[in-house]
Amino acid sequence: MEKTLKEIAELVDGELLGEEDLVITGVTNIEEAGQNDITFAVPPHLEKAVASEAAAVIIPDTITEFAKPAIRVANPRMAFTKLLEAFTPPIMVKREIHATAVLGRNVQLGQNVAIMPYAVIADDVVIGDNTVIYPHAYIGQGAKIGADVLIHANVTIREYCQVGNRVIVQNGSVIGSDGFGYVTVQGRHHKVPQVGIVVIEDDVEVGANVGIDRATTGSTIVRQGTKIDNFVHLAHNVTVGENCLFVAFTGIAGSAKIGNNVTFAGQSGSAGHLTIGDNCVFAARSAIISDVPSGSFYAGFPARPHKEWLRAEASLHKLPDLLKKVRDLEKRLAQMEEKK
Repeated sequence: MEKTLKEIAELVDGELLGEEDLVITGVTNIEEAGQNDITFAVPPHLEKAVASEAAAVIIPDTITEFAKPAIRVANPRMAFTKLLEAFTPPIMVKREIHATAVLGRNVQLGQNVAIMPYAVIADDVVIGDNTVIYPHAYIGQGAKIGADVLIHANVTIREYCQVGNRVIVQNGSVIGSDGFGYVTVQGRHHKVPQVGIVVIEDDVEVGANVGIDRATTGSTIVRQGTKIDNFVHLAHNVTVGENCLFVAFTGIAGSAKIGNNVTFAGQSGSAGHLTIGDNCVFAARSAIISDVPSGSFYAGFPARPHKEWLRAEASLHKLPDLLKKVRDLEKRLAQMEEKK
């Protein structure tokens, strides 16, 4: 694809600085940008972008002058995202039911659906318009899949689970696996039937190798706009609010209730049966063991307010010096006692 800088500025609703007829053929990062590419830069990376080979740079609209041809926009990252979509050709998918796909009884398919080789669609499944199901995926009995959904290879969506519109499920994820529920009697663990479902609302993305357990009864719920990274586990009866972010290796125990716009950084986790308010952020490797009020920024194990955690960490670094001082004082005290 080729576009002039003027065309790109119009596409991202930006203000052009420099040669409007400059032809751009690619979109990439600063390090890899060549003489025909456009990239983006925000402070403190503006000088790095100037020194790069990039033909042009998308910059914040707070910058009025730049040493290269540039486009000023309110949000450079969002503009860059839009250009990546524009310059990347879509993957061509033949809209058909492949001959090797297996469809059960009473399957309802919307218009323009693609079901690829060796996918298995069980009885009574409903699939909306424009949905694509890649090879070796399994959709269990009675499941409902919305419109414009992408279900990648080797995904399992178990019986009666519900997936909304414009959802993306990456390779190897399992939605609706049994929750980890057992009753222990005389040392033996007896399985509790997991008869609930999982409900995934609109515009959710589920990363690769994610496990979202079905509820014991009722529903495990992931509300609209939430994005889940690879290797995340949501246990049975968890409720996740809107527009949350779960970074890799996060684990949420059963029946936790999470508000809207909550971010869990990598390897963080929550105990079960907790309530976490809206707009919370948990630093990497945080361990939440009690309810958390809205608007909190927590860190540590156990998780506590971030400033409190920073003070505690700073104190720990001072501990060796403190111990040395205590030993010196003990030695001096012993010497004083001997002189008496």
